[in-house]
Amino acid sequence: MTAVGLLAALLYLPRAHPQAAQPDGGGIRPGTLPAAWSTGGPKCMEMPEWQVHEYNPDLYFLRQSGCTDYEKPFVFLFFGAERALLLDTGSRRGNIAPQIQLTVHRWLLRNNRAGIPLVVTHTHSHSDHVAGDAELQALNDPSIPMTYVAPTVEANQKLYGIAHWPDDSGAVDLGNRIIDVLAIPGHDAAGVALYDRQTAILFTGDSVYPGRLYIQDLSAFEQSNRRMLRFTEGKLVAHILGYHIEQTRTPYLDYPVGTLYQPNEHEWALSRGVLLEIQAGLEAMHGKPQRITYRDFSLWPAGPLAPATDASREAFKRTQKQQLDHMWDQSQP
Repeated sequence: MTAVGLLAALLYLPRAHPQAAQPDGGGIRPGTLPAAWSTGGPKCMEMPEWQVHEYNPDLYFLRQSGCTDYEKPFVFLFFGAERALLLDTGSRRGNIAPQIQLTVHRWLLRNNRAGIPLVVTHTHSHSDHVAGDAELQALNDPSIPMTYVAPTVEANQKLYGIAHWPDDSGAVDLGNRIIDVLAIPGHDAAGVALYDRQTAILFTGDSVYPGRLYIQDLSAFEQSNRRMLRFTEGKLVAHILGYHIEQTRTPYLDYPVGTLYQPNEHEWALSRGVLLEIQAGLEAMHGKPQRITYRDFSLWPAGPLAPATDASREAFKRTQKQQLDHMWDQSQP
């Protein structure tokens, strides 16, 4: 942690609470994270379109292959007693509907159920998180009756019961499984973070993950990060899980935009301490956007704050060409 980050940790250090000392893990439902993900190779002919990881029998992580799109986003599938929730629908060329249908049917078989309603919602509205919407809406499966929720502020307020956006929190009950929801605009106006009380995982969309944290509205982003800090104070946070991995295992080094194959990518899960470091970095800007690189992520003002340059566009084209030229065998020069 940087000196600024250490200072932030001291300033924002949460009060001790008795839950954290309990030997049963605080009463949260445990699960396992994958040791590593395959990304876009080394041979795309051998790569599935989606990798599915069972965190526990009622929570599934799915990641899109880099061979279909360099964004390689995650989506999440939660099961409660009364309904399931799918968070995000993937990026371009994802072909997500068959994989979701298969995963839900396997869960139904495992639980001796004939069907379960599915709510399809989103962390935010960007194209690499909503590209599978149309094909899921077209899925006609009587055992999976679907409710589609558009990635808008108004739809999020209605679904989660958020009276005053973005200051109020909301929640959704899947049946013996309550998920808290925070509005976190700044990366996107409709951005939300979800806290699963059952597993104590905070799902942060594109606002916190190991990589480039693209900031579209600096003030809103700072307020949203502070909102997450305040919400999690005194709560157990098992993991913070974002929706991409762009960082390498080498500190301060990320993969170039457009990379398909990431054989040495950073550990996916982050801790609450990253929120402290982000907050310190944002406050150090004093309202003037600047790009700051940290060990595990970068603060990256973008869009109106820092329009893309010709050099960055050319770098993306070069990376994409190199990766696509070698997608059938990344071991070859």
